[in-house]
Amino acid sequence: MSPNRGHGGLRMKVIVLGGSGGMGQYAVRAALNFDFVEELVVADANGEAARRFAGSCGPKARAAEVDARDEAALARLFSGADAVLNTVGPFFRMGPPVLRAAVRAKVHYFDINDDWESTEAMFAMDGDARAAGITAVIGMGASPGISNMLAVKAMRELESVEEIFAGFDVDAAVPEHRGAKPSAATVHGIHQLTGVIRVFEDGRYADAKPMREIAFDYPGIGRVRGWTMGHPEAVTFPRYFKELRTARVLMTTTRTNLAALRILGRLIDAGLLSIDRAAGWIERLEGVGKPAKTPADFVSEAVGGAEKNLPPLFAVARGVRHGTPASVAATLISAPASGMGGATGVPLATALAVVRPERGSKHGVFAPEAIVEPDAFFNALAPLCKPVCKAIDELVVLTRSWVDTSLATELRKRIQRLTETRCGGGTGSV
Repeated sequence: MSPNRGHGGLRMKVIVLGGSGGMGQYAVRAALNFDFVEELVVADANGEAARRFAGSCGPKARAAEVDARDEAALARLFSGADAVLNTVGPFFRMGPPVLRAAVRAKVHYFDINDDWESTEAMFAMDGDARAAGITAVIGMGASPGISNMLAVKAMRELESVEEIFAGFDVDAAVPEHRGAKPSAATVHGIHQLTGVIRVFEDGRYADAKPMREIAFDYPGIGRVRGWTMGHPEAVTFPRYFKELRTARVLMTTTRTNLAALRILGRLIDAGLLSIDRAAGWIERLEGVGKPAKTPADFVSEAVGGAEKNLPPLFAVARGVRHGTPASVAATLISAPASGMGGATGVPLATALAVVRPERGSKHGVFAPEAIVEPDAFFNALAPLCKPVCKAIDELVVLTRSWVDTSLATELRKRIQRLTETRCGGGTGSV
């Protein structure tokens, strides 16, 4: 345990596991911007890559080589640190053992866990985390992560909430870099679209097949549809919001891609194709380096006549306001630059700055909505986005069923305003 802990939380030693990877690099760069980070360890199985990247990050960074599958080695590395940011997936394989190592080393833990199975397994470690005196925040990337914060913002507009949707554009979830093996993000995506997934419907958890079409109303757009997939938000929201009757995670995609995913899912479920091989096929077909869809892209598509398109990341809450049924949707006007890596790694580091776990406010295992204050999070994230936003009021866009508005029109106005006021300013990239 670091001697810095318990002395006002002035300085921290932080380890980023997978720190030279496609998402870890963005978490490293964002965390190095924080004055309270005194030392940052770029830890990776590829020691040479870790040393090369750490060498480019300035005097606060150093490298360490470690196999994330070796819990004992992880515990030794974590010993003496204040916090570890885990970006090594897929999390249905890697999440629980890394958290166990953090508990063993008594070090605070944050990750970008995006699998429902590992979410349940890590919640089962809550007692161990409390006994160790650590805070563990699981699922703090884009979805889950930003999506959870958007959901809370939407829910706070209502007196009671019955239903929550979190959704994202799966077509934009393409890794920026290709390695010898398919990325953990692609393996995760295929895994959560096969077999059975955990859902929360009619006030209870159940197992169901993925890729079920769901139609719903998005305030400011109208009647839209998405397709179910396995994800932590469907597991975590009902844990903290007991009045919920339904919690779902929806992906958006083209009909062509949906058909291809369903064919791959049938082959995997029949035992004719492995998840890893299917992930490799997907990456070869889609390629890498595809830019993530932005709010500006959504506006362009809407202007072109695709008014029913959904934004790339969103949450919708349905419940009661002033005694009548109502719904609220939340999305972003901007996002961290550099595609999926930035959109996932930057929120992870931002949550560390917001929660400041070394101050000892809460111990145990938490989903983001239970411990990360949305306003503080979005205020910290806004300057790290491109285009740069000053604060939450510029970054987050809420549309309400009781207000007649068009999301595309609202986004168009806000993007134009940002472009005009930020002309010649910083990029907000990290």
